Amino acid sequence: QLQLVESGGGLVQPGGSLRLSCQVSGLRSDRYAIGWFRQVPGKEREGVSCIASSGTTVNLGDSVTGRFVTSRDNAKNTVYLQMNSLKTEDTAVYRCAASTFCHGEVNWYVYWGQGTQVTVSS
Repeated sequence: QLQLVESGGGLVQPGGSLRLSCQVSGLRSDRYAIGWFRQVPGKEREGVSCIASSGTTVNLGDSVTGRFVTSRDNAKNTVYLQMNSLKTEDTAVYRCAASTFCHGEVNWYVYWGQGTQVTVSS
């Protein structure tokens, strides 16, 4: 099995930037696609972005197109989510998850991290 741990969340002002990290451990963790999702209490989970084992990225949410970028460093077993031009509506708990391939359907992701809180406020 895989274990995923997110970090890097915190408080940031509107228009600012923040980079989240997803540390992945387990057998051949570099062969998994890693997706980023976010959720606000009372609302459905929203897909953000995904990066395949090859490095190919897939945008999962239209609201973050052009502002968020996902990358990975296999040597460090870490996947990153660079968030730019942050808006108050980006406030949520962000979680990373692992799957065989990048999918828009959350049910395909088998392993999940516990999440890190991102708060965008002035």
